[in-house]
Amino acid sequence: MSALPSDLREAVQRLAETPELLVALDFDGTLAPEVDRPDDARALPEAQDAVLRLLELPATHVAFISGRAMDSLRHVTGLPESALLVGSHGVEVRVDGRTAIDLDDAERARRDELGRTLEAIADGIDGAWVEEKPAGFALHTRLADDAGTEEATSRALTETDPEGNGLTVRSGKNVLEFSVRSTTKGEAVARLREQTGATAVLFAGDDVTDEDGFAALGEGDLGLKSGKGETRASHRVDGPADVAAVLAALDAARRAVGSA
Repeated sequence: MSALPSDLREAVQRLAETPELLVALDFDGTLAPEVDRPDDARALPEAQDAVLRLLELPATHVAFISGRAMDSLRHVTGLPESALLVGSHGVEVRVDGRTAIDLDDAERARRDELGRTLEAIADGIDGAWVEEKPAGFALHTRLADDAGTEEATSRALTETDPEGNGLTVRSGKNVLEFSVRSTTKGEAVARLREQTGATAVLFAGDDVTDEDGFAALGEGDLGLKSGKGETRASHRVDGPADVAAVLAALDAARRAVGSA
């Protein structure tokens, strides 16, 4: 705890003393360094260890809230079923080992057409590729050059006609995500707070899509921004190693409170 800035240290201590705690975490860029191949991402060992230790504690709930599809999130996190997983920005939820999602026929038809449009765009741009998600698709441009990224983004926003087709569009780091259902990380945080009965929440994230999660926090909660960029979070750290240090400090403080 002593290595943390004094204001962050005090916020962590207050969280440690709450009766029912929810620790909600983004994954990529928050616990795991960014990589070119999403399937290669893994949490830093010290972050994974801190998460597993928090999962052992009573009255402490750990959830991952990610833009990844559930299968991908399960693959990269490797967590036991006691961890709550929320994929596709809240479209998929795993509770007690079961994943729930329910698209209707109209949503499935719009999703199929969306996939065909994005695949046609990516096929003509070197380094661009499409990731399938349960409620939509993500157009990745991390491996494309600047010109390719600009072309892919411009064409995708034009050819998918988000307004006309009722699509939700989210812009992230080198990725443009399209969904036939509108759900945000803020809504996921609110649902998990109600589901767990949490009296305080820590939410950590790094990307623009995590700002909805920070906006859902209130008095007594802690928002932790990983990395640069404007944010609504109450506290900021440099990257995943620092997020891991905060989680380890929270674990130690909560254990100390429990043994007092």
